[in-house]
Amino acid sequence: MPDATPGRATAREAIALLTGAAGFTEHRPSPHPLPPDGPLGWAGYDAARERASARTGEEESVVYGTGVVGDRACVVISFEFGFLGGSLGRQTGDRLAAAYELALTRRLPLVALVATGGSRMQEGMVALTQLQRVAAASVRLRAAGLPQIAVVRDPTTGGGWATVGAGADVVLALPGAQVGFAGSRVRPPDADPYAYSAEGQFAAGQVDAVVPADELTAAVTHWLRALGPHEELPAAPVPGALSAAGGEPGAGADTGSGAGTPSAAGRGPAARLPGTGREAVARARDPRRPRAEAYLADYFAVRLPLHGDRSGSTDPGLLCGFGLRGDGRPVAYVAQCGTPTRPAGYRAAARTIRLADRLGIPVLTLVDTPGAANDAEAERAGAGAAIADTFAAIAAARVPVTTLVIGEGGSGGALALAAPGNTHVTVDSYFSVIAPEPAAAILKRPPSETGATADQLRLRPQDLVDLGFARSIVG
Repeated sequence: MPDATPGRATAREAIALLTGAAGFTEHRPSPHPLPPDGPLGWAGYDAARERASARTGEEESVVYGTGVVGDRACVVISFEFGFLGGSLGRQTGDRLAAAYELALTRRLPLVALVATGGSRMQEGMVALTQLQRVAAASVRLRAAGLPQIAVVRDPTTGGGWATVGAGADVVLALPGAQVGFAGSRVRPPDADPYAYSAEGQFAAGQVDAVVPADELTAAVTHWLRALGPHEELPAAPVPGALSAAGGEPGAGADTGSGAGTPSAAGRGPAARLPGTGREAVARARDPRRPRAEAYLADYFAVRLPLHGDRSGSTDPGLLCGFGLRGDGRPVAYVAQCGTPTRPAGYRAAARTIRLADRLGIPVLTLVDTPGAANDAEAERAGAGAAIADTFAAIAAARVPVTTLVIGEGGSGGALALAAPGNTHVTVDSYFSVIAPEPAAAILKRPPSETGATADQLRLRPQDLVDLGFARSIVG
């Protein structure tokens, strides 16, 4: 038997770790026997399968069925690494396809506990094409609006990582797990092992969280509650919205149930509006004003971060994920933290918005950036394309997207995250086509005229309401 540590648990131990006393009901697909020694007639393959079965008690490298994690029913897939290295063959593909179909038929989320070395070489191309079957089944589940969560165990490599693992909506990893497309025996001998670890993949933005085994059930339960499936959800309420005149909610503003002004703001409904453009900019840049972390902490009871752009990069200045409010209602969030947003941040934002849209979950965006990063590295990383994709994700969203500008609204880099027709602003914010300093420089005005330029730009919160850009001002 394999080592029963959390990273190398058997398939059934991994299931029990997740479902606990709630239990698991195994399913099996219709029998689809292989020819002697498999489709290639690989000498000794039948004997190897028999030894693997005797050693593990399993008939194949995957176990699947229905289970309950926390209080949420789901379909669970678990790989048995002790059975020929958890490799994928035709009968593995039969089980995986049946598991995805079970989730589709019963409209249940799918949770995969992955531990695999890749495709089974004794079945050659027949084994390799099982990856196409898995991809097609995953697409059908995605089109039906059902979430997929992967927990990658030790090891998760090859085609299993590139389909069931990395292809999931949310990827969690157990600490110390080997994770990567290249297995340990086929990667370059001088390769950095950290790049192939759960922690390395997290640093590269390929894994959303590294979760200790004793925290896994709680983490997966929260994700299942957040991702659904749900009945249709209304828009995310604006925390404590009020009109520019003060006191009453602005036209069409949805304050929502139990969504009072974030305590982080520390301001009442009579908070004073800035008198000049220069003052509005100064207040937005004041390091003492509340930032995204404070707003999110006030708004959500539970936060579940999505990490990275899935292209090898992260942006610590942009927070993405899903949250559960005190009433249990899920809302996706994308929040800028006051720094120039990098291409990886925009890609992560677009990923979050599209996932929320597919699952029918409303989105809250918090805008706070002096603008998009404009250094050479950002240009090489595709800043323009990443910003364009974020604009497109919001434009295409069918779910309600609500925006609160909490600080600086710097040109297109901020506008990419703003919801057309549903943007609100705080008293400590401004939004402008360009910051007043570069505007004055472009107009060949002396620095002494920066304040007058700020006034001309009409960038104060009350100006933004008057211009029709913002629906309301939040105190």
